[in-house]
Amino acid sequence: MEAKKVPGRLWWRGSIKERFASQRFVPIMTIADSGALMDNESLCLPCTPEEERRIVKELTEKAESCLKEGNLYYVVSNRWFTKWQKYVGEETGEYQSEELSTDKHPSTLTKPGERPGPIDNTDIVINGDGLQLPKTLLEGSDYVLVPQGVWEKLYAWYKGGPALPRQMISQGIQETFSVEVYPLSLKLVDSRDKSETIIHISKKATLHELYKQVSSVKGVGTEKIRIWDYFNDCKQTALADSTQTLEEANLQMDQAILLDVQVDGFTPSKFGMDSTGNELALVPMEPQRSTRTIAGGPSLSNGYATDYGSSLYQGTTLSSIDMEDVHDSVKTGSKGGRGLAGLQNLGNTCFMNSALQCLVHTPPLVDYFLQDYSHEINKQNPLGMHGELAVAFGELLRKLWSSGRTAVPPRAFKGKLARFAPQFSGYNQHDSQELLAFLLDGMHEDLNRVKQKPYFETKDSEGRPDEEVANEFWSYHKARNDSIVVDVCQGQYKSTLVCPVCGKISITFDPFMYLSLPLPSTATRSMTVTVFYGDGSCLPMPFTVNVSKHGYCKDLFQALYTACCVGNDETLILAEVYDHDIYRFLENGDSLHTIKDDECIVAYRFLKKQSEFPKLVICHRYLENSKGGERKRFLTPLVTYLEGAKNGADIELAVNRVLAPLKRKGFSSSNGQKVNGSVSEPVEESTSDSHMEDKDSEETCNGELSFLLCITDERGMSCRPLVKDSVIKNSKTVKVLLDWTDKEHDLFDANYLKDLPMVHKPGVTVKKTKQESISLFSCLDAFLKEEPLGPDDMWYCPGCKEHQQATKKLDLWRLPDIIVFHLKRFSYSRFLKNKLDTFVNFPIHNLDLSKYVKSEDTSSGSNVYELYAISNHYGGLGGGHYSAYAKLVEEDRWYHFDDAHVTPVSEGDIRTSAAYLLFYQRVKSKVNGTTVGESSQGHEDF
Repeated sequence: MEAKKVPGRLWWRGSIKERFASQRFVPIMTIADSGALMDNESLCLPCTPEEERRIVKELTEKAESCLKEGNLYYVVSNRWFTKWQKYVGEETGEYQSEELSTDKHPSTLTKPGERPGPIDNTDIVINGDGLQLPKTLLEGSDYVLVPQGVWEKLYAWYKGGPALPRQMISQGIQETFSVEVYPLSLKLVDSRDKSETIIHISKKATLHELYKQVSSVKGVGTEKIRIWDYFNDCKQTALADSTQTLEEANLQMDQAILLDVQVDGFTPSKFGMDSTGNELALVPMEPQRSTRTIAGGPSLSNGYATDYGSSLYQGTTLSSIDMEDVHDSVKTGSKGGRGLAGLQNLGNTCFMNSALQCLVHTPPLVDYFLQDYSHEINKQNPLGMHGELAVAFGELLRKLWSSGRTAVPPRAFKGKLARFAPQFSGYNQHDSQELLAFLLDGMHEDLNRVKQKPYFETKDSEGRPDEEVANEFWSYHKARNDSIVVDVCQGQYKSTLVCPVCGKISITFDPFMYLSLPLPSTATRSMTVTVFYGDGSCLPMPFTVNVSKHGYCKDLFQALYTACCVGNDETLILAEVYDHDIYRFLENGDSLHTIKDDECIVAYRFLKKQSEFPKLVICHRYLENSKGGERKRFLTPLVTYLEGAKNGADIELAVNRVLAPLKRKGFSSSNGQKVNGSVSEPVEESTSDSHMEDKDSEETCNGELSFLLCITDERGMSCRPLVKDSVIKNSKTVKVLLDWTDKEHDLFDANYLKDLPMVHKPGVTVKKTKQESISLFSCLDAFLKEEPLGPDDMWYCPGCKEHQQATKKLDLWRLPDIIVFHLKRFSYSRFLKNKLDTFVNFPIHNLDLSKYVKSEDTSSGSNVYELYAISNHYGGLGGGHYSAYAKLVEEDRWYHFDDAHVTPVSEGDIRTSAAYLLFYQRVKSKVNGTTVGESSQGHEDF
């Protein structure tokens, strides 16, 4: 099975094995037999850690091979599961926060090899609420999901619990499989006595199943009850006993449903009253639907005015009377408050509400969706959503602009979103920028005026003028993509690639819908790294470099390349050393936040061509007389490569080579010994033991080491003596233990491998300065600067006919009427998720981008922009919150949209460090030399 990529994360369509290995599960599903414990509760004989690891791997692969809806998975506390992973030698992938105590290294949390106790899920279960989980849990950090077969084995080995079974469900039109960690929690209100009962049921369950469950709970036959959608504690619409799913009925997490019980043909409940206070009779049908349509879809398809339609697009065109009524409702329905309706939070939907408020206050989109756009809906586009996403957005926009200040629950829109983008389903927090990107792209395809896309073969620039090539690329793009989104939101940038080998230049012009800008940091961090030579040519040496405080390991690599004068044919490997072993190897994408000041980081220097050979890791042990022959780890591990190694003798030669710089001067060969990169003079021997020492030195040079070498596994838990004829198995990494005695201390100077310097030595605490601040222009400069492509993103050069690490330069060429800047505040790595709270000083008026636009064509209009909306993110990644600032152009006034709450805000207060998405509109024309919309304050200084 393949993983389907979506912005910002992997949405797994099937690969359970990889999900299990990486601990990156999608938290979406659940319901199950809450009492389901395995049938196999017989006593299970103990297995070795290796056997447990093998069995779990095989069961996981088996589960992957037969994915289907209804399969059971079990939620397991990550705290317990991490202990088990360490016990069996699995990579834990532990989540480390920035607040991780510097005096407690992650590897000390559980001793390797220690068998965990019984399964303990009590830390992830809500006390007093059965087997329900807090909705704030994070998958991979608080819990993991394991297939049913794996759970049964773990339970047989360890017992414990409680068991937390969850079902696999299929979501979206492409049937993406997910595990429903959180089922719907519905508050059942009995109209007879106002009692409340919590019902837990899958959103994939049918209304018929809901009727059966309610009937069982209340002890009343299904033929005598009627269930109503009681959203916002207001009687909405009757839920018929049918095969429609709860998801399709737009039922939301934690909402209420109302139970009416038939008594002699009527319902004796004061919950069901009409506007005059009279009791409503139980009607056997849904309320009458409105015939009024909006862009082809029933505007009141649910039969009530507090929510908008959810039916599919029917293709009906709005009449002129309909449009007049719509505009009348927009003008008069708000009573001066048009555009000031909030959006109710349906459960961690603030990310969606924030992005939607910015879009529904985008003037060109408001004008478009308040008109009749039904003729532009493209139902046949295979890249679109059959027009349903555009209709759902249009209906929501109309509702927001015609409901005055009454908050609107976006239930139907969320339902459509979950259908076409399952990554946004459920009730977890998501990224507003990812949602914005999906909405703009999806609405474009739903409204694409091009029904049959022509095929064009792009041509290289081949020295032609940029204007000619840019217009050619844009015409190709417009021939295939023509919508309101392209009209107002899409621009064009110039991309220049230069081959570092042959100098080939490739120029293309690509469209963009928003610009993701990095936040260059003015804060730097001093880091000390000890560099070892993998070929044993020089002694290790520490280097101190300065890198960006919010940077990545690739920045540390680059700084060390410069400090060490690393050649083009050389490379470095970065590793963290802890407890005299390599705790982890660092990758380019790892955030520097994962490296604490009191840790020890080393670099191993090699030729690039050696990296294709197996890696040899050498750890050291020393005989401790005080503990009865116990050998204790000490010194810094060394790393080299095994070029053509086949047996133990080859490993001995490699060890001899890497230890060569440590030979004491008294045992140097007659040709001299390199010390710290230079050759020292040979030392004459005058002691009576010189002959024996020369013999030892000769044996060492010939690979006849007196050391005892033991080959071991990656964890160093099992080892066996290494002999010359030992066959080396094919492996990416070979690990050996090198035992030292007093004799070896006489031959080699181990001081160079002792007492590694920390990344940063604690010093005098520096008083904090004012909050770091950068300008939007410096973010643009960082985005547009020339830089080399990464090793994993190399370009195939048509001149060299090979993949090369080319340099890339971006330039803005054609700007859209609406330009969105995405400030990249979030960084993700294997061990850390980080947010930058850097204050970005952005213009509100007169953002002049002229100096960044390389095209000399002025026909598209001014390059000056006015800010009209901001999507804000407050707090951290785990418990953050989104809101929006939007400007009502007619009033020239800013408002704060915080879910259902809408309040006025002064223009001076909208510039904060929470700004995440910035929405600007082009200032299009001038009247008497003055720019329309220009602030009386003139240009702002930054």
